[in-house]
Amino acid sequence: MELNLLRLFFFIACFCPTIMVEGLVRRYKFDVVMKNTSRLCSSKPIVTVNGKSPGPTLYAREDDTVLIRVVNHVKYNVSIHWHGIRQLRTGWADGPAYITQCPIRPGHNYLYNFTITGQRGTLLWHAHILWLRATVHGAIVILPKIGVPYPFPKPHKEVVVVLGEWWKSDVEAVINEAIKSGLAPNVSDAHTINGHPGPLSKCSSQEGFKLSVEVGKTYMLRIINAALNEELFFKIAGHQLTVVEVDATYVKPFKTDTIVIAPGQTTNVLISANQGSGKYMVIASPFMDAPIAVDNTTATATLHYSGTLATSSTSFVSSPPKNATPVANKFVDSLRSLNSQKYPAKVPLSVDQSLFFTIGLGVNPCPSCKAGNGSRVVADINNVTFVMPTTALLQAHFFNIKGVFTTDFPGSPLVVFNYTGKQPTNLQTVSGTKLYRLPYNATVQLILQDTGMISPENHPIHLHGFNFFVVGKGIGNFDSKNDPNKFNLVDPVERNTISVPSGGWVAIRFRADNPGVWFLHCHLEVHTTWGLKMAFLVDNGKGPNQSLLPPPKDLPKC
Repeated sequence: MELNLLRLFFFIACFCPTIMVEGLVRRYKFDVVMKNTSRLCSSKPIVTVNGKSPGPTLYAREDDTVLIRVVNHVKYNVSIHWHGIRQLRTGWADGPAYITQCPIRPGHNYLYNFTITGQRGTLLWHAHILWLRATVHGAIVILPKIGVPYPFPKPHKEVVVVLGEWWKSDVEAVINEAIKSGLAPNVSDAHTINGHPGPLSKCSSQEGFKLSVEVGKTYMLRIINAALNEELFFKIAGHQLTVVEVDATYVKPFKTDTIVIAPGQTTNVLISANQGSGKYMVIASPFMDAPIAVDNTTATATLHYSGTLATSSTSFVSSPPKNATPVANKFVDSLRSLNSQKYPAKVPLSVDQSLFFTIGLGVNPCPSCKAGNGSRVVADINNVTFVMPTTALLQAHFFNIKGVFTTDFPGSPLVVFNYTGKQPTNLQTVSGTKLYRLPYNATVQLILQDTGMISPENHPIHLHGFNFFVVGKGIGNFDSKNDPNKFNLVDPVERNTISVPSGGWVAIRFRADNPGVWFLHCHLEVHTTWGLKMAFLVDNGKGPNQSLLPPPKDLPKC
């Protein structure tokens, strides 16, 4: 087995990056700075990695050990989450502030240390505190072990495509003003493809990202949605996309002209350069099938065939309507695990813990919220609005610190009502730092039910520490008697982030074989801020190989 010790250094400082290869040891130095940017008609300072947003792509192989030192030289507290990395017994390296670690304070540093076990494909890293992930994010590419091929034809070239959102104003000011007012924050001012809005934006000087291809060759696009608050459609004029992977798990290949991708999700597609010489538009546009305000701008890029003249016209493509639910459903319903002999779908066939979580919004009193007429919008799971602690939950659990959390998070709704029908008259929630305790190795079935509290909405839910299988999905209220009969227990797609449909539900299953404290939250940052989050506490199993490792000596203090 090849063991590469991959050393990745994130520095919020100012020096040039260097890459050195010494045998099987790879060392990277990454520079993260507070930098002015004029890319989108704005010169505001933003937090970036190597002076760029998106930041650098991290490359590793399955079974690599990864060391990442984060040194904080900006005014904000910082933590980095390696989104989708299983972190087997290494929850200390997972990254969400006040969940698995206290944040890295200005002038301090922390070494993230984890091993990539049984994973290969595309994931992402991003800041996991405040709204810093708007600009602090990048790709993780996990290559197969040396000598192990892809389960599909090897592409001529691989290209990382990061989709994002941009605000002209400082994002921290945007969310702070919203919290003060009790209302929703302003939507973004632009969508981006690899940091560029494209030539159709209001910044006419911006040409946008260009994907250069040669006739007859096949390319793999590693597509990541790093946006804060919006699901996105992605398509390329005149070309079909063959989907081969989502969330770093292989799927049965299928062709489509449009993918839908939620914040935190990744999708790998193959594209054949089989058209005539020319330029073809690439677009990313919002998907929202509820009456919720979104950024209606479409980000554009160009697929450019070699030999094409700069003056050649571009083949355009129209974006789907933002409420194109049938387009989104067609894509989501086509996803199936590869489920081959080499890559089996290990779906739990029996269930030890059956949980039912309602997710949605609410309204709580806020005497100081004048814009909200004395109320503020909140979000909840099972009517519990999560309160962030001031001591990291994993530290409190490991060191048995009392008074930080309780383990009485409800496994079913506190209030039963017609979840997708007429909303109840009482929109208030309860607040608390509540966890749900799971025995080691328990098999879990979790129903995630959207509600019509204020408005139904699609919610991308991310589970830290685990992959899960999406065994069912539907519109309306989940029917516990009949809907399980339609579950796919043979080849359901395996993910780490799943979109709960507007006015509907999804059913997921996973095995709790990773001890520690693991965050579950909406990956729409506004909903996480409002409290749509909770955490599982998974007990140790038998012996050291089934137990959480002790914390590193440099673990940040609160």
